[in-house]
Amino acid sequence: MKKTLQEIAAFVHGRLAGDPAIEISGVTNIMDAGRGELTFAVEPHIEAAKGCAASAVLLPEAVGDFPLPAIYVAEPRAAFAALLELFTPPLEFPAGISEQAHVGRDVTLGENVTILPFAVVDDHAVIGSNVILYPHTYIGQYAVIGDDSILYSNVTVRERCRLGRRVIIHSSTVIGADGFGFTTTNGVHTKVPQVGNAVLEDDVEIGAHVGIDRATTGSTIIGQGTKIDNLVHIGHNCHIGANNLIVAQTGISGSTNVGHNVTFGGQVGTVGHIDIGANSVFAARSGIIGNTPEGVFYAGFPAKPHQEWLRMEAALKHLPEMAKRIKQLEKKLAQYENSQE
Repeated sequence: MKKTLQEIAAFVHGRLAGDPAIEISGVTNIMDAGRGELTFAVEPHIEAAKGCAASAVLLPEAVGDFPLPAIYVAEPRAAFAALLELFTPPLEFPAGISEQAHVGRDVTLGENVTILPFAVVDDHAVIGSNVILYPHTYIGQYAVIGDDSILYSNVTVRERCRLGRRVIIHSSTVIGADGFGFTTTNGVHTKVPQVGNAVLEDDVEIGAHVGIDRATTGSTIIGQGTKIDNLVHIGHNCHIGANNLIVAQTGISGSTNVGHNVTFGGQVGTVGHIDIGANSVFAARSGIIGNTPEGVFYAGFPAKPHQEWLRMEAALKHLPEMAKRIKQLEKKLAQYENSQE
C-alpha cells in the first residue's frame, strides 16, 4: 500500500508542510525510518527526528520550523496509531467453524463467528457475532463471549465467566481460575469452593499470561476500557474500575476495590480487602498496604506520596556517611563522659 502525504494529512486531519505528492509505503519509529516511510516525534525526541531518514514526520501543532516534510496534528501518538492500522493489513480468516474444532451441545453462535482448529467451546456457551477464537482456546460451560471479541491461542475462559463486547485477550491467559481460598485447621489447608465468576466489561484488553481469578461468590469484575499488561494477577472478588492501566507483573490481592482511571506501574503489589481511590497513579514496585484516597501519586514500600518518597530516597544516599559521623560522635561523647568521672 502507498499513500501520498496529501492523502495521509487528510486521513489524520492534519496540516501538511511539504510536497503533497511524496509517497509513503509504511510507518515506523525514528531510528528505523527510511525513505518512503513516515515516523512521529514528540518531546523530547523532536531534535532527533530532525536528522532521521524518514520521508516525513508527524509533529505536534506547536512545533515551529522543521527541516523535513511534516504533518502537524493535535495528537501525534493517536494519529500514528491510526496510520499503523491503515498500513498494516488485517489478518483474514474464513468465517465458520473448523472441522478440527469442538463445539458442544446447546451452544449459541452469533453471525460471522470464526472458530479455528483445536478450539473448544463447551456446552451451553454463548459466542457473540464476529468473534474469533484462535487455536487451542477453551470456552467453558455457560460462558459468554461478547460481540467482536478476539481470543488468541491457548486462552481459557472458565465456566460461567462473561466477556463484554470488543474484548481482546492475548495468548495463555486464564479468565476464571479458582480464587486462592483455603481454611486452615491444625496445619491442614482445605479448599473453599470458588463458585462465583469473572466478568470483563466492554473494550477490555488483557495481555499474555494473565490470571484473573473467579470470585468465591459473586463476581470478579474488570471495568470497561481497562487495559492489563502481561503477567498480571487479579485476585478473587476484586472490582477493578473503568479505564485502568495495569502494567506487567502487578499483583492485586483478593477483594480489592479499585476506582476508575487508576494507573499501576510494573510490579505494584497490594494487600487484599482495601479500597484504592480513582484517578491515581502508583509508581513501579509500589507496595499498597491500606486504603488510598482519590487523586494521589504514590511510590515506594509502603506506598506514600511521591514527593515524600523522593526525599526519603535522597536521604538514603547519605546514610553511610551519617552512620560514620554518628560513630565518631558516640566516640567523642564517650571520651567526654569518661573525662567527667
